[in-house]
Amino acid sequence: MSVYELMRPNIQRLEPYKCARDEAGPDMDVYLDANENYAPVAGEEGINRYPDSAAARLRAAAEQVLGIPASLCTVGNGSDELIDILIRIFCIPGRDSILVMPPTYGEYSVLASVNDVAVIKCPLTREGAISQDAYDLVRKERPKLSFICSPNNPTGLICGKEDILAFAKENPGITVVDQAYIDFAPAGAITADDVRDNERLVVLRTMSKAWALAGARVGFMMSCEEIRAKAYDVKYPYNVGLPAMEAALQALASAEAVRARTCEIIRLREWMRQRIAAIPAVIEVLPSDANFFLVRFEDPGAVYRALKDKGIVVRDRSRELYCQGCLRISVGSQEEDERLVRALEEILA
Repeated sequence: MSVYELMRPNIQRLEPYKCARDEAGPDMDVYLDANENYAPVAGEEGINRYPDSAAARLRAAAEQVLGIPASLCTVGNGSDELIDILIRIFCIPGRDSILVMPPTYGEYSVLASVNDVAVIKCPLTREGAISQDAYDLVRKERPKLSFICSPNNPTGLICGKEDILAFAKENPGITVVDQAYIDFAPAGAITADDVRDNERLVVLRTMSKAWALAGARVGFMMSCEEIRAKAYDVKYPYNVGLPAMEAALQALASAEAVRARTCEIIRLREWMRQRIAAIPAVIEVLPSDANFFLVRFEDPGAVYRALKDKGIVVRDRSRELYCQGCLRISVGSQEEDERLVRALEEILA
């Protein structure tokens, strides 16, 4: 079945909203088409105008820096919007399903539920690999979308690239690989050539983690041109604001500094893991390929509350599969990390 045939029939027939500016092209001098205010009252220059709905400059920068070709790139209001767009393109409410592989990012299931789409769950192996059951499930149940988070949240483990590509080849539906944390493990990145080789393979990236723009909400989707074109039709006409796009352009222009910071975060992650593992009351510190890691405690709830009393917030993941007893700890600055370690030493003394 082709990508087009997998789409909802109403999305196949969709006549999208069109902006007059898109039809006119970029070389206009006077803009009287969109009912904007003629000059800004507050904010940066140009804020009175709607942003480029195609995000052409940002897609070009993503191609140069991230290796996401502009022709395969959709820009979203964070990768969460792109997840929602994919569900709306492919999944008929009340009929279709998605596959998720616990433990994993919870928003896949939330957005499916919002869209009245069933969620099929098939756990990863304890080592973070795709199980044989997942292959059997996609053949039997034929979910429209299968989500793989790699490196995974909340475990931090990366799924082998060859394993992902093998699954995507066998999966009759769309395989969506969420690589929000791939900057911390770049060897596992799915490339444009991989996407060109399989039109049913989609990759999500975000500027929220290594690129330090969580407050801007900018994500990228790399997909075949047919999915990209339909995503453009389905998304809001001006889904990413001008300040967010400008911030993303500035970050991509600072790629060397970002990659140096990424190396520093990896160094701090291992420093934290070693220091925390040395605390006698800590049961286990798990390995990670992301900018966070799991720590197992006898009573994670008590540790969580004690840290909160000291003004430190971490994430309790102890109810997730394979994460029993675990708190998820993000890597902060050297000062913040030292404060966290000292707090744990005091709490567990």
